[in-house]
Amino acid sequence: MSILSGKNILMGITGGIAAYKTASLVRLFVKSGAHVKVVMTPAAKDFITPLTLSTLSKHPVYSSFTNEEDDNAVWNNHVDLGLWADLFVIAPATANTLSKMANGVCDNLLLATYLSAKCPVYFAPAMDLDMYKHESTLRSFKILNSYNNVMIPAASGELASGLVGEGRMAEPEEIVSFIEQNILDKLPLRNKKVLITAGPTYEAIDPVRFIGNHSSGKMGFEIAKAAANLGAKVVLISGPTHQNVSHSLIEVVPVISAQDMYGVVHERFETVDIAVLSAAVADFSPKEVASQKIKKKTDTLTLVLTKTKDILASLGEIKKQQYLVGFALETNNELENAKGKLKKKNLDLIVLNSLNDKGAGFKSDTNKVTFIDNKNQITEFKLKSKAEVATDLMNKIISEINA
Repeated sequence: MSILSGKNILMGITGGIAAYKTASLVRLFVKSGAHVKVVMTPAAKDFITPLTLSTLSKHPVYSSFTNEEDDNAVWNNHVDLGLWADLFVIAPATANTLSKMANGVCDNLLLATYLSAKCPVYFAPAMDLDMYKHESTLRSFKILNSYNNVMIPAASGELASGLVGEGRMAEPEEIVSFIEQNILDKLPLRNKKVLITAGPTYEAIDPVRFIGNHSSGKMGFEIAKAAANLGAKVVLISGPTHQNVSHSLIEVVPVISAQDMYGVVHERFETVDIAVLSAAVADFSPKEVASQKIKKKTDTLTLVLTKTKDILASLGEIKKQQYLVGFALETNNELENAKGKLKKKNLDLIVLNSLNDKGAGFKSDTNKVTFIDNKNQITEFKLKSKAEVATDLMNKIISEINA
């Protein structure tokens, strides 16, 4: 999954020959998981049709303040378009449009939307060699950069005039890659490595049966996505689960038993900056595992269980620079038990949730948690989606490691 997944991208297309490439660019944005809307200048329609872009983006294309073909004209609200966007990408950006952007000229819908936008703005210049190097164009670049707009550098190559040189719009794949990298470079967990455990463990009784629990893994997977979306490189060590994730920054390592998870966690722990252990690891495992399926010959079956290795406590003993987070699922004396676990296992933060809270715990899409840190600061949250809980958790960790 791209860092652009789920983002609202507003594409601004101006009247240059490179506009023909925007069909591929819109398609790449959609393929990355983004929601795309297109605003065109009237001149841009001479190079690519709104119908093509509407079909690819799955949204109407806007090019004027009202729908000209509609007898009951409806205003296309440039303010709403600007506020809808998470990113505004103007490609191609002609010398004419760049000059207007730099000087606050507002004579079409695209420029009005640009002046209304509150989001990051990227522009990909496209013009002939002499135009690209002209002092007025260079001044436009400088002014737009001073407005915190981000320029996607033009490439060198054959231009529409037949000249060869700088001024060619970057290729669609290069534009997408540039924006993804620019976003990642600004994220608070860029260059951080995060280890996350998720799901249950299954402790074998025989080749068919096991001891397990009701953990779905949803919480851990949401934490992994939240960390990756903040720029972290994530290793997600998961017990058996139906959850799945596709993200370029997440490596999923499947395990089965508590011993499996213990081994993989210890292999990876030394190189990470943050570890969040949200898995519901079995506390006990059968002392002996039958090599064949146990037959139902008697009315009772006695299993001898032995304690599994405490993964969280073992990490607390060896941690150095790592920020270590544990989870506590409690049914009674919740706060005191969580505080005890925090101290005993040498954690930096513990996330408490209770099976007594409706909508919290296993299999649910929601959770109700309390954060307790090693400075005894307690923060209680209302019932939220697990995705929101994951965001709250990552924000807490970021505030702590940057303190």
